[in-house]
Order: sequence, then C-alpha cells, then structure tokens
Amino acid sequence: MRTRALGSTGPSVSALGLGCMGMSDLYGPAAESDGIATIHAALDAGITLLDTGDFYGAGSNELLIRDALRGRSEQAVLSVKFGALRGPAGDWLGFDGRPAAVRNALAYSLRRLGVEYIDIYRPARLDPAVPIEDTVGAIAELIEAGYVKHIGLSEVGSETLRRAAAVHPIVDLQIEYSLLARGIEDDILGTCRELGIGVTAYGVLSRGLVSGHWTADRELPPDDFRSHVPWFQSTHLGRNLQLVAALREVALAKGTSVAAVAAGWVLAQGEDIVPLVGARRPEQLAESIEAASLDLSADDLAAIEAAVPAGAASGKRMPDELLAHLDSGV
Repeated sequence: MRTRALGSTGPSVSALGLGCMGMSDLYGPAAESDGIATIHAALDAGITLLDTGDFYGAGSNELLIRDALRGRSEQAVLSVKFGALRGPAGDWLGFDGRPAAVRNALAYSLRRLGVEYIDIYRPARLDPAVPIEDTVGAIAELIEAGYVKHIGLSEVGSETLRRAAAVHPIVDLQIEYSLLARGIEDDILGTCRELGIGVTAYGVLSRGLVSGHWTADRELPPDDFRSHVPWFQSTHLGRNLQLVAALREVALAKGTSVAAVAAGWVLAQGEDIVPLVGARRPEQLAESIEAASLDLSADDLAAIEAAVPAGAASGKRMPDELLAHLDSGV
C-alpha cells in the first residue's frame, strides 16, 4: 500500500483510508462481526487511516473500532468527527462546536476507543453559532495537553478554511469528492492546495451507487439514508445507472472492478487526496483496494471522464435540507 501525507503538516497515511460509518449506522442493519473482519482486512492490506464519528451509532462505531484494534492499535491512524447532535430515535438535532462541548466529546471518544489520544480530530460540520476560531482553538489546547495530534475539518468552504488555518495548522479537509460529486473543483480544492491542507475524500463510490452492484429494482428501507438522497430516487436513478454502465466498460477494458476505477480516479486527482472507501464486509473492501495498485494512464483517465463527465450526475448529492446546512456550499 502506497502512502501519502495529509497536507503539509499532517501524518503519513495509507493512500486509501477506510470509512467506518456504514458498519454501525445509516445504511441499514450490519453485523458487528463483519465490521471487525473488514477492519482487520484493511489493516492486513496496509490501510492505516480509519475514519469514524462519535455520533455513528451513538458511539457504537467507536466501540467496534476499539474491539477491532485490540493488539493492533499501533497500525491505525484514527480520524474522529464530533459535534453532531442526535436524539434517542436517531434524529438529527444540530451541531455543537463550543469549546466545552469539544472537550466533553473528546473525553468520551478517548474512553470508547480505548486510546490515550486521537490522531486527527475534527468538527463534523460548522456550528453557525460558534466562530470556527473558537472550535479550532479548543482543539489546539487539547493538542498542547497531548490528547490530540492534528486538527481536521469537514464540509467547510474556503473562507472557513482560511480562518481556521490562521489559528492552527489544519492537516486535511474531509469532504465528498467523486465522479458524481465534483463541486470542490471550482474553489475549495484550490484553497486547500494554497494552504497546504490535504483532502480526505469521502463518498468516492457515491454511497454504493458506482460500486458496480447497484440495480434499479433495489429497495431501500426508510432508515437507510440513501432513500432520501436524490441520486437514488426514481427520477434520477436510471440516468445515473447509465453512467455506471459506461464506467463498467472502462473497468472491463482494464480488467478490474467498477469500484476500483471510481476510487482510482479520485486517487489520480492529486497526491494530496486520500480517498476514504466505505465497506461493511471484507469482500466489498477487496474491490476498492484494487484502486491502490491500479495504473491509470492519461488515456484511461480520459475514458473515465468521457464515461462520467463532470456535472453528468442526475440529482443532488444530498437532500436540499442537508445541503442548506453545509458551509462548503457544494
């Protein structure tokens, strides 16, 4: 597994990271044993970056990671999001970026993960009621105390990036970036590069839509987040699956999977980008891992772009009510 640096001030991590959310939340029922097996398979393949959030499954995802890392914690770089508020029914209540909330959230994450420090700690979203300087400043104090190593951000725009970086070095921005979601290319990606901030790209398989396994007749339960995402709704799904079919032709020509081509395209967009691949079972992970060893030529990249041109996706990446709360604005 190749490695990449997270920004100009961050740690060296595997070129692919593992997004752990789906093992515990938002994509329907999942077996904990499968999640642990997937994390073990990732570590065995050389993946070091594990991404989670303290609100994934109300902390259960952190507990799953703790169990998976018993005896292997030195192999992992942990990236943890905090600040998303949820009710007992799983409903979303907003975001809390106050300094006191930062310290409180970290205390619980350290205990659940069974570690003495978090490698990369980041607010899940911008709290509009709290200046980003206050939130970042609170994490910086935790760095001085030895409880955090680096600061990251998630789904914020260029202005917020600049304000945050003026307080403390930011190692990476976690934001959606894929063949279907290329909004960061207009402004945010350039700002990250100007400031020496890396990008950890989530959603590189568009929540499974470009995995190569999605079908038009697949039914989603109401508790699956994707049932509310426009890409998957009947008015948009057919067009999007046509794009996946075109991408499959590129994958077949390369002798690899659609997932590997999709993740490989993100990898090829710059050495400062680390794609986070989501998987709930080892066999799902295996397809995406192929991207790390995939050699995409200029002709291959052109073929991928021709199959899925920028802006070709039908529908938005999130429902309007969620997009309205994103500081990134893309």
